[in-house]
Amino acid sequence: MSLKKRVLSNGLASVFQKGVRVLEQLFLVPFFISAWGAAYYGEWLTLTIIPSIIAFSNLGFGSAAANSFVLSYAAGRKQEAANISKTGIYIITIMVFVAMMISSITIFTLDHFHVFDKSLIDSQEAILAVSILIFAQLLNFYLQLIEAYYRAAEKAALSINLITSKAAANLGAGLLVLLLGYGIVEFAISQLLVMLVFMALYWIKGRQVIGLFKIHRGQRDNTILKAITTKGLSYLMLPLWQIIYFQGTTFVVRIVLGPEAVAIFNTVRTLSRSFNQVLYMVEPTVFPELINQIGKGDWKTAQKIFRLSILGVFALSIVGFTFLAIFGLWFYGIWTNNELDVPSTMWYIFISGMLLNALWYTTEMVFRAVNQPKRMGVYGIISALISTSLTYFLSNEFGINGAAMGAISLDLILVFVVLPSGCKVMRMSIKELFANGLGDFNLIYQKIRMKLSN
Repeated sequence: MSLKKRVLSNGLASVFQKGVRVLEQLFLVPFFISAWGAAYYGEWLTLTIIPSIIAFSNLGFGSAAANSFVLSYAAGRKQEAANISKTGIYIITIMVFVAMMISSITIFTLDHFHVFDKSLIDSQEAILAVSILIFAQLLNFYLQLIEAYYRAAEKAALSINLITSKAAANLGAGLLVLLLGYGIVEFAISQLLVMLVFMALYWIKGRQVIGLFKIHRGQRDNTILKAITTKGLSYLMLPLWQIIYFQGTTFVVRIVLGPEAVAIFNTVRTLSRSFNQVLYMVEPTVFPELINQIGKGDWKTAQKIFRLSILGVFALSIVGFTFLAIFGLWFYGIWTNNELDVPSTMWYIFISGMLLNALWYTTEMVFRAVNQPKRMGVYGIISALISTSLTYFLSNEFGINGAAMGAISLDLILVFVVLPSGCKVMRMSIKELFANGLGDFNLIYQKIRMKLSN
C-alpha cells in the first residue's frame, strides 16, 4: 500500500475512532442515570477517579518502548527491535506489579479511614468494583507497545480500527449490564472481560502482522532498559505540564475573580477549543507514517509529511477561527441558556489561541517521532508556569479579559520555542517549512486540477 493510501486509511480510521469515543462518553449517561439514579451515578463517577489516576503510573514507559521499537524496526535493526520489545514487556510488567501494590495500599488506607462507608454505594461493592477496574487499567499498560507492532508493519489503520472496536464493545457491554438492571460490580466485570478478550486478540494479531518474532527472539538488554526508563520519565512531563496549566489557571481565576468567573472561564475555554478536536485528528493520521520514514532515514519524505501537516492544520484552524468568530457567541448563549455573560473581547482572545495551538501542537509530534520527549516536556512545564503566573497578574489588572490573555500566553510562548526547535529536529528552517510547504500544496492543487480536466 502506498504512503498516500496509508495516510488516507489512517485518517478515515481516526475519524471513526473519534466518533465512537464521543459516543462512548455521552451515550451511556442517560442509561446510567435511569438505571442507578443521578446521586448513585455521581458516586460511581467519583470512585472511577482512583483507576484513572492509576493509569498514569506507567510513567511513560509504554510510549518510550513503543517509539524505540518502531524506529529500530524501520531502520532495519530487527534484532534490536526484538530486544526492545522483550525489555519493554519486562519493565511494563514490573510497573504493573508496582501499580498493583500501590493500588492495594491505597484501597486499604481509604477503607481503614472509612472513606467508602461515606458513599451511597455499599462499601464492599465499591472496593470490589474499583479493584476490578484498576486491574483492567493495568492491562492497558501494554497497549502502546503492542500498537507499535502495527505501526512498524505500516498497519496503523488496522490498529486504530481494532482499538475502536474495543471502545464499541465496552459501550455494548455496559449498555447490556444497565438494561438488565445490574450494578457497579457487574458493570466493572463487563469492562474487564472486554479488555481481556481485546488484549489477547490484539496481541496475537499484532505479532502476526509484524512477523518479527518468528525469526528474532528478543533478549532483555540492560542498556535498552536504562534508555526506556530515562525516556519514560521524560514522557511523564507531557501530561504533567497540562495538569499545571489547566488546573493552575482554573485555580487562579477562582481565587482572584470568584466562582462565577471560573464558570465563564472554563466554559469559554472548552467551547473555544471545540474545533481543536478536528485538528487533533491529523496527528494520529500522519504520526505512524512520520515515525516510519524517520526510522528508515527517508528525511525527504518525512519533511514533506511534516510540512503538509503543519500548513494543513493551520489552514483548518483559520476555518475554525472564522466559524467561531461568527457563530461562537450565539451558540455559547444557547449552550449555557444565556446564564453567563461573556465579554466579546474575552471570546476573541480565546479563539485566537486556536491559530497558535495549531502550529505548536502539530510540531510536538516531531519530538515523539524521534523519541526525544524531554525537550517538549521542559518547554511545556516552563510555559505552563509562566502562563499560570501571567493569568494571576493579568486577572488582577484586567479581570476576566486578563485571565484570557494569561491563558493564551501559553500558546504564544510554545509557538516561539516549539516551532523552531521542531524544524531543527526535522533538519529544515522555518523559512523552508513555509516556502516548500506552499510549493507542496501548489503541486497537489495542480495534480487535482489536471485530473479534473482529464
